[in-house]
Amino acid sequence: MTAESRVRVATADDIPAIDAIVRATNEPPPNEPPLPNGALDAHLGYLIEHGTAAVAELDGVVIGFGATVFTGRTTHLSDLFVAAEQQGHGHGGRIVAAVMGDRRPRTTFSSEDARAMPLYIRAGMAPLWPNLYVAGDPAALATPEGVVVDRAAIEEVASLDAEWGGVDRSTAIDYWRTLPEVRAYIVSRAGRSVAVFIGRRRFNGFGRAIDRARVAPGEQPTLPLLAALRQAAEGDRLVMASVPGPSPILPVLMAAGFRIRDRDTFMASEPGIVDPAMELPNNGIP
Repeated sequence: MTAESRVRVATADDIPAIDAIVRATNEPPPNEPPLPNGALDAHLGYLIEHGTAAVAELDGVVIGFGATVFTGRTTHLSDLFVAAEQQGHGHGGRIVAAVMGDRRPRTTFSSEDARAMPLYIRAGMAPLWPNLYVAGDPAALATPEGVVVDRAAIEEVASLDAEWGGVDRSTAIDYWRTLPEVRAYIVSRAGRSVAVFIGRRRFNGFGRAIDRARVAPGEQPTLPLLAALRQAAEGDRLVMASVPGPSPILPVLMAAGFRIRDRDTFMASEPGIVDPAMELPNNGIP
């Protein structure tokens, strides 16, 4: 009989143990280097400081971690990791209960692990659409006409993101500043702001990525999002983004030779919380 874990509030002192579990259970895509030690420290620190974070312990040893963040529109399960040798014994379910409580609406991104989705369904969330991690050469994309991309202050991007999406970005600003080679941008058309995005160097130093992007309400999203992908690369020949399956830019990217490197599934306690056509999400801090 497997011993029941003790679940407690996570602290900054737990970060090295959590980081070791995350890197051990999160294999990089083929032909890519693993995350370096400490690459996720700022992310984990943000969740511990601003979210509801917990660890599971057995005999005083951390064997699991989970955290939620409240964005203003949903309580989002950002992370859930259990050490490989301890999986399948109910530790994840106890962590989820501790960090989600009875708060609703609730969302998460389920990994491809066959045990993950049933756990989240039991927690009151339904699978809604696939989320695809897509990478390719931005030079293969046609330059969108009629749109202009300008550097902006992170605070300005956070403010527009919050205004358009009904989310609270006030606590995310300091975290975004910790991202490697981070840049914030506003996309404009006919003198009007139509999209915002955050671009950064990937944590393993391999190419660049869009950390998140949002299109203004009422705008047609394809051209602003394609402009974001081209600019976020900053001349690099590899750019990656998290693209919802229903996004109108997905077939354009596939036609341009982009490849799907990984996938998960967006889940929510009710439909309509997120419009997959209008965002490129960050699955951890949405």
